[in-house]
Amino acid sequence: MPHLPPCDALPTHDVTNQPEPLRGLPLWSGDPGLQTHADAAGADTAHLAHFADTIGTSSMVEMGDLANRTTPELLLFDAGGRRLDEVRFHPSYHQLMQAGIGAGYSAIAWEAGKGGHATHAAMVYLMSQVEPGVCCPMTMTYAAIPALSVDEALFTEWGPKLMSRVYDGAPKPLTQKPGATLGMAMTEKQGGSDVRANTTQATRTRDGYRLRGHKWFCSAPMSDGFLTLAQAPGGLTCFLVPRWLEGERNGIHIQRLKDKLGNRANASAEIEYHDALAYPLGEEGAGVKTIIEMVHHTRLDTAMAPAGLMRAALAHATHWARHRSAFQRRLIDQPLMQSVLADLALDWEGALALGMHVAAAFDRKSEADRAFARLSVALAKYLNNKLCPGFVYEAMEALGGMGYVEDTPLPLLYREAPLNSIWEGSGNVICLDILRTLQRAPEAGEVLSAELATAGGQYRGYDAALKAHIQRFPKLPEEGQARWYVESLATLLTASVLIRTAPPAVSEGYVATRLAGQRGRTVGAIAGVDILAVLGRIEG
Repeated sequence: MPHLPPCDALPTHDVTNQPEPLRGLPLWSGDPGLQTHADAAGADTAHLAHFADTIGTSSMVEMGDLANRTTPELLLFDAGGRRLDEVRFHPSYHQLMQAGIGAGYSAIAWEAGKGGHATHAAMVYLMSQVEPGVCCPMTMTYAAIPALSVDEALFTEWGPKLMSRVYDGAPKPLTQKPGATLGMAMTEKQGGSDVRANTTQATRTRDGYRLRGHKWFCSAPMSDGFLTLAQAPGGLTCFLVPRWLEGERNGIHIQRLKDKLGNRANASAEIEYHDALAYPLGEEGAGVKTIIEMVHHTRLDTAMAPAGLMRAALAHATHWARHRSAFQRRLIDQPLMQSVLADLALDWEGALALGMHVAAAFDRKSEADRAFARLSVALAKYLNNKLCPGFVYEAMEALGGMGYVEDTPLPLLYREAPLNSIWEGSGNVICLDILRTLQRAPEAGEVLSAELATAGGQYRGYDAALKAHIQRFPKLPEEGQARWYVESLATLLTASVLIRTAPPAVSEGYVATRLAGQRGRTVGAIAGVDILAVLGRIEG
């Protein structure tokens, strides 16, 4: 950012009607929706306000831009041909990692403080607005804690480093680091989501196990360790694979970095295990049962991140509309633009409210709440991510041609928008998981039914939609109807949360347009909404 303002008096024209870039982001003070729903979820709002002020500065926003424009570099060998298998990042990446880890992104949920998971979820929402790529290694580090807890010795060794508030990105053994991160390497070419088809082999040795095989996706390959799945003599087993050993490099060879659509600041790789030393987590054959705890917690972040991306896109679109004029009127004063932004605002606040409500369930300890958390996080992941790409596109269109060029953050947000739907179970996988959860954990369905019933009796549109859902699906649907079923259920749950926590203009507008049919197929084609009141929720 220049120290002096740029010159707007050019030889051929004066620069007018061009809004100044939105640099510093008022991530807490300018977001009444977050204030409402973080408080309702029991999050530590004082901590969130401080974190938002820290990462919302113009310098942090600039770091996010630099981390995306200067992509990670793979160094396989040194000048003499010796293996390195390292990824080098721009310094801004490491600064963003320290900002997140230093504020407790990975640790706060496990520190026994107020609303730990809800506070963590809100931090995901905030960080996603500044630079979403660095969220990946921090999210996996957060999510690995419960999976590690099955082995007391490994947890004692790794747990304090993973829950540290110090970031150390150097390639050195765990014993030499004040803090550590953990990644994941599960997917193989032939199986994808069907991890039971994995072929990586684990052989017992005197010092642990040795792994040999290929992993098609390794998220954050410079992490200090990875949770991975391999076929042991007793079946598919979960292992912790340290990245660095004492005095040597573990047998983890990077094949290439993935050339991804988005998430550019973060490296994703194909790797091979060449007799890599690994330690089992849980019993042989219990790999899926062990790793599912990590997957469950990463899904919370994949449900919250799209809400953050939506918020960022909406903030930039609204800023543009407030400072750009067309046909002698500011865009924000034109009824059609107001309808578009208000319609977007309903989806944004719905995604935020649902994600925070789900996070609050993670903080409760009863078996019924745990079952509801597993069900509801899948519902939130599905709906929030299906809405996100179209949402960001509409925000991009609000800026016109400027929204399509890299001078604005909209292309970054648009590239990022599909990611969280694919990561940790794409749409069909999530729908099938929801059906299985309802079959195997009926208490989850009982809590969900109670949640939906709590909001009854206030809006006829909501009551009618809930009745129609029950009539349409008197029992669990066949697989081919699962998307319809999940979308309906997730939308009803979102409406239920908004009715209980949001201002009437938001809950009424959501019910009218999402449940009662007062909406067309495109954004802005709405009726029955207090437009100006909903717009007031964007900036307060």
